[in-house]
Amino acid sequence: VIMFRQSLFWDVDPKTIDPMKHARYVIERILDFGNDREVQWLFKNYSRMLVKKTLGESRVIHDKSRALWSLMLR
Repeated sequence: VIMFRQSLFWDVDPKTIDPMKHARYVIERILDFGNDREVQWLFKNYSRMLVKKTLGESRVIHDKSRALWSLMLR
């Protein structure tokens, strides 16, 4: 079980996040603000297809993050 950083999920109590139920929210935050450890966790726990789908559909991921991850996930 991962303990999410409060600074990554500043708007909620990280202990209440269900990584599967809240997958889109978790993926968006980690792609935008995650550190190396959190990005590694992301790719171990979510399929590449789900990450790409979230990246493509998200309205909250910042443009610079989207550009970076679009290149990384080619």
